[in-house]
Amino acid sequence: MKLLFVRHGDPDYEHDGLTDKGVREADLLAPRLAALEGVRGCYVSPLGRAKATAAPTLARAGWAWEEKPWLREFAPRIRRPDAPDRWNIAWDWLPQDWTAEKRFYDKDRWTEPPAMAAAGVGEEARWVARGLDEVLAEHGYRREGNVYRAERANSDTLVFFCHFGVTCVMLGHLLGVSAMVLWSGTCAAPTSVTELVTEERREGTALFRMTRFGDVSHLTAHGELPAFSGRFRECYSHDWERKD
Repeated sequence: MKLLFVRHGDPDYEHDGLTDKGVREADLLAPRLAALEGVRGCYVSPLGRAKATAAPTLARAGWAWEEKPWLREFAPRIRRPDAPDRWNIAWDWLPQDWTAEKRFYDKDRWTEPPAMAAAGVGEEARWVARGLDEVLAEHGYRREGNVYRAERANSDTLVFFCHFGVTCVMLGHLLGVSAMVLWSGTCAAPTSVTELVTEERREGTALFRMTRFGDVSHLTAHGELPAFSGRFRECYSHDWERKD
């Protein structure tokens, strides 16, 4: 089985839609995805920017699709140590603060630090994991501990149109990695495609392996540079890039 996680296009967060660049990105993504064979499930976040990204592909491919509430952007808001007077998205921490907390590196304990616990991050992460596992079970792969029982082994493809934050939570669940490490150590550009494939080295026991992360070849092949959304400035002196 293959899983494709697609981040939404360059976002217009104010209106929960896409910028003009995001619309171009979604249009360039559509022929790439619509050409896939063996797509047996398509799942879309309820948020407008994900739906707008999916729309050109769905129109071209004619896939049936389902909206899943747990695919929305990861919702909990925290009060991080350097900004206790305002709410921030759960993964928006300064590196010098989150790296000092050992539990953030632990796949089982990353939701325990006080700011995360107070915001219900653990409950939200478990909700996302349950939703994903329910879909996988419907398609023949049932979670048992840290692996999956291949009840109906197959080479089907499932496509998820969603968001960077929630994708990292799902990747953490599938790969056994702290979502905090993925949030802070990776960045998937808008409309990028991340792929995982099952590996069944002994009959009936499957593990997901990531074969591509944040692939934007459908953009660069047409001269469209990836959007900067989700990143911070490469050097602090780069005033033209996002600081905080």
